[in-house]
Amino acid sequence: MSSHREWRVTCRDIAGRRRDLQVIARTGQIVLVAPPGETAILSPLDVGRLRAALRDAVMDAALKPSD
Repeated sequence: MSSHREWRVTCRDIAGRRRDLQVIARTGQIVLVAPPGETAILSPLDVGRLRAALRDAVMDAALKPSD
């Protein structure tokens, strides 16, 4: 079982409902999970949060040895 860290960034779908983008840092990988079958609409503040989550995930994934 590989360990990983996760971040969630709030967004809205095309209908305006609140959703989350999920950022996962795994061994040597970054996984971005969008709402299933949805479009993620981000405010400028949410884009900043996504950028920060991606930056943290990259740093976390880089610290782990790759397979």
